[in-house]
Amino acid sequence: MSGQEASCYTVVYESATETPSVQELRAGLEKGTDEVKHETLRKIIVSTINGNPQPTLLMAIIQYVLPSKNKALKKLLHFYWEVCPKYDENGKLKQEMILVVNAIRNDLQHPNEYIRGSTLRFLQKISKDAELLEPLVPICRSCLEHRHSYVRKNAVFAIYSIYREFENLIPDAPELVQTFLAAETDPTCKRNALEFLAHCSMPKAVEWILSVYDQISALDELLQLSIIEVIRLDCKDDSAHRPRYIRCIFELLNSSSHAVKYEAATTLTALTQNPAAVKAAASCLINLVVKESDNNVKLIVLDRVEALRSKHGHVLDSIIMDVLQILSTADMEVRRKAIGLVLSMTSSRNVEEVVLFLKKQLQRTQEHDFEKAPEYRQLLIQSIHVTAIKFSEVAASVVHALMDFLGDSNNPSALDVVSFVREVVEKFPHLRPTITEKLISTLPDIKSGKVYRGILWILGEYVENTADIERAMKEIRKVLGEIPILASEQRLLDEAVGAEGGDEEKDEKDKEKKVDSRPRVLADGTYATESAYTTSASAAKLEAVKAAAKPPLRALILGGDFFTGSVLSAALSKLVLRYDEKTSDKIALNSLRAEAMLIMASIIRVGQSKFVTVQIDEDSQERILNCIQTLSELEEKPAVHDIFLHDTKAAYSKMLVAQEKRAADKKAAESDKKTIVQVDDLLSFRQFSQKANEDVIDDAEDLTRATGSGEVQEDFISNLSKIAQLTGFSDPIYAEAYVKMHGFDILLDVLLVNQTANTLQNLCLDFATLGDLKIVERPSVFTIAPHGFQSIKATIKVSSTETGVIFGSILWEGPNMSEACVILNDIHVDIMDYIKPAYCTEAQFRSMWTEFEWENRVNVNSTLSNPRDYLKYVMSVTNMSCLTPEGALSGDCDFLSANMYARSLFGEDALANLSIERTESGVITGHVRIRSKTQGIALSLGDRITTSQKESKPLTI
Repeated sequence: MSGQEASCYTVVYESATETPSVQELRAGLEKGTDEVKHETLRKIIVSTINGNPQPTLLMAIIQYVLPSKNKALKKLLHFYWEVCPKYDENGKLKQEMILVVNAIRNDLQHPNEYIRGSTLRFLQKISKDAELLEPLVPICRSCLEHRHSYVRKNAVFAIYSIYREFENLIPDAPELVQTFLAAETDPTCKRNALEFLAHCSMPKAVEWILSVYDQISALDELLQLSIIEVIRLDCKDDSAHRPRYIRCIFELLNSSSHAVKYEAATTLTALTQNPAAVKAAASCLINLVVKESDNNVKLIVLDRVEALRSKHGHVLDSIIMDVLQILSTADMEVRRKAIGLVLSMTSSRNVEEVVLFLKKQLQRTQEHDFEKAPEYRQLLIQSIHVTAIKFSEVAASVVHALMDFLGDSNNPSALDVVSFVREVVEKFPHLRPTITEKLISTLPDIKSGKVYRGILWILGEYVENTADIERAMKEIRKVLGEIPILASEQRLLDEAVGAEGGDEEKDEKDKEKKVDSRPRVLADGTYATESAYTTSASAAKLEAVKAAAKPPLRALILGGDFFTGSVLSAALSKLVLRYDEKTSDKIALNSLRAEAMLIMASIIRVGQSKFVTVQIDEDSQERILNCIQTLSELEEKPAVHDIFLHDTKAAYSKMLVAQEKRAADKKAAESDKKTIVQVDDLLSFRQFSQKANEDVIDDAEDLTRATGSGEVQEDFISNLSKIAQLTGFSDPIYAEAYVKMHGFDILLDVLLVNQTANTLQNLCLDFATLGDLKIVERPSVFTIAPHGFQSIKATIKVSSTETGVIFGSILWEGPNMSEACVILNDIHVDIMDYIKPAYCTEAQFRSMWTEFEWENRVNVNSTLSNPRDYLKYVMSVTNMSCLTPEGALSGDCDFLSANMYARSLFGEDALANLSIERTESGVITGHVRIRSKTQGIALSLGDRITTSQKESKPLTI
C-alpha cells in the first residue's frame, strides 16, 4: 500500500453522544456476549471510517472475535478487514494480518457453501492488497470446482478482481475460466465467466459465443444480456463477425424478457443503420411500451424511440399506428410523450389515419367517464389542432367535429377548440362560410365567457355576407334575451312584487295598522323613504329575480362579466360596419345599427343598476361607448372604421406569422447538423474510425458523456473571471478560489499561499453554507512549508436556484503550537448559471400565473429612458425570454407591458410581468412582478434585478 493512495470512505453519522474509550471497547470484545461484541465491533468500524482507527484493538479483535462461529459477527468482520489499517508506517504488512489471512483461508475451505461464497465476495473488496491475496489464490482456483453454484459464481468474480489488479498472481486465469465456461451448466456462473472473458480476453469470449451461436435464443436471460454486452464491446472495433452479430440480435428482439428486448433493440441500431433494422428495433421498443407496466420504463423507452425518429427521419413513419396504441395507457405523462412522438412522425401519407384515430379517442372521452378524461380530451384537441394546421387537407374534416366541444363544461378544452377554429378560419378562407354558420348555431350551447369572447371575435371578423350577418344578429339576440335588459329585469321584479302583494295585501294592511305611520328622521336630517321590513322584502325578491333562469350571454353580463359585454359591442360594431359595405338598403342598415346600439346601451344601463353582481368597470364602459360613437357616426366614414374592419384582423395575422417563424426556427435548430470536419481540413487517419454519426455503442462511453466527464473546451479568459479572492494580501495566508459550475455541483479549487517564514502545521480549510447548498466532501488537513503553495478542492451540491452563500475560515498551528485563524470572504453563488430562457404558450403562462403563489414585486429604478431598452436589460440580467410578440412591442409608446419566462435546471418555472411607463421628464417608472412555485427563485430573481439596477446607476456627488 505504500505506493497506493489510501481508500476514501463515506463519513457515517454516529448517533452516540459520547465516544467509548479504548478500554471500554477492549472490555466489550474480551468479556461480552456475541451481541455485545457485534455492537462493539460496529462502533469500531464507524470510528475507523470516520478517520479514527483503533490500531491497538486489532489483536483483541483477532483473539476474541475472529474465532467466533456467529454468522453476523463473521459478516461484520469482513467489513472491518476491509477498512482497518493493514500496513505499518513503513508500508509493510502488519504481522497480525498473517493470522487474518489464515482465518480467511479457513473460511474459504469451510463446509458451509454460503460462508465460502461470502468470503469470496469479500476478497473482491480487498483486491488491491497483493500480499493478502497471494496465499489465497490456490484455494480460489479450487473453489471453481465446488459442487454448489453459489461458490462457483463468486469464485469467478474473485479471480477476476485479482487478475484485474495483479495478473502475475494468476497468469493463466483466461484459460482457466474458458475451461470452466465450457464445462459449466449453471446460467449465472456462465454469465460471470463470460463477463470475465469479455473484459480480460475478448477473443476467447467471442470464440465461446460463436460456439453456442445456434442456441443463443434459448439461453437464460442474464446470459443473453451478457452476450449482447460482449457483442457491443467487440463491435467498438471493426469486427469481422458483425453480420453474424446482427442476425443474432435480430433473433433476440423476439425474446420473452423485456430487458433483453430493450438491450437488443438499442444494440441493433448501434450496429447498423439499415432502415429495416431500425424499423424492427423501433417496433420492438414500441411493443415494450405497450406491454410494460412501469410508467418510468415507458418514458425511458419513448425517449429512445424519439431519438431514433430524430436521427432516421421518415423511416419510422409507417409504424405510427403502433405508437398510437400507447395512448391506451392511463398515465398522462406517457400519453403526452406519445402524442408528441406521433405529431413528429405524422406526414401527408398517414395524416388521415392519425386524425381518424384521434377523433375516435376524443369521442371515447365523452362516452366514458374515467380519471383525467378532461385533461386527456384537452391533449387530444391540441394535437388535432396542430395536425389540422400543418396538413390543410384534414382541416375541413376535423373542424366541425371539434366545434361540438365548444359547449364543453371543461373550460380549457373549449378554449383550445376556439383557438383552433380561429386559426383555421384565418388560414383557410374557403372554410369560413361553413365554420361561421356552425359557430352561429352553437351560440346557445356556450357556457363560458372566455369561449363567448373568442366566438364573438371570430363572427365579427369573418362573417361577411349580409344574410349571415342578419342571422348572426338574430342568434345574438336569442342568447341575450329581451332587450333592453334593465327594463325587462325591472318588469320581472315588479311582477314578482305584484304577485306577492295580491296574496298578502290583507296581512300588509294589518301590519300597517300596528306600525307607527309617522315619518322617520334619519341622522343626516332627511326623512326615511322605506322601512327595514320593506327593504328586506325587496332584497329577497331581487335575489329571486337574479336567480331565475336566463339565456347564457345575458346571465354572464348580469353576473358581472362586462369584458365579454365589451367584446360583444366590438363584434356588433364590426358586423354593422361590414353590413354597411355590403348593402345599399339604408332601412335595413339603420334597423340593424339601431338594434346594435340598443344592445350596447342596454349593457351600460344594466351595469349601473342593482340587477348585476358587480358594477360595470370603467374600461369596459369606455370601450362600449366608443363602439356606440362609431355607429352613431357611421355616415362620416372616419378612420376608426378601418381599425375595426382591417387592423384587428391584421394584428392576428401578424401574430400567427410570428408563431410560425418561432416554430420554424426551433425546428431548424433541432435539425441543424454540426460540421465535424471541414472540407479543406487536413486529413487525419484518426477520423476514419470516428462514430460521430452513429449511436453510442459503449455504455461506459455513454455514461462518460452523460456525466459530463468528456473533453470540455474551456475559455481561459472566462475562467479567470470566476476567481474569487478569499483573503487579503497582508494576511499570513493568501487564498483565492476558482469557482466552477458543473451541472448541479459547485467545484471550488482553492489556492493557499503561505506568506510567512514559518511552517504552518495542521492547516484546515473549513467551509459552511447558507441556502440550499450542501458540502459533499470536506478538505483534509495539510502542512505548508514557508512560502509554500497548496491546492485544495471542495465540492458543494446545489439543490435549488435559491441564492446561496459560501463562507468559511482557515485554521492552523504556527510556531510554539499557537493556533491562528483567518476568516474568508463570502462567495455568493450566481443563480443565473442555473436559469435558462424558455418558451411557453400564453395559455400556459396564464395558468401558471394563477397557480403560483409566491410573488416578488420589484420597483423600477433605472437611468434608461427607452422602455424597450429596459425590457432588453431585464431579459439579459435575468436570463428570461420575452413571450410578448414583437408586433405588440413595436412602435414608439410611453407604455410597455411584457411577459417573460425562464426555467431552471431543476425544472422550476419563473414567470415575470414587466409594466412600465415613461414620464414626461423621460424617467421610466413601474414595476416587475416575479412569480414562481417556490419562494427561493422569486426572491433570487428580484434581488438580481435590484442589485443590477444599483450597479448600473452612475455615482453622483
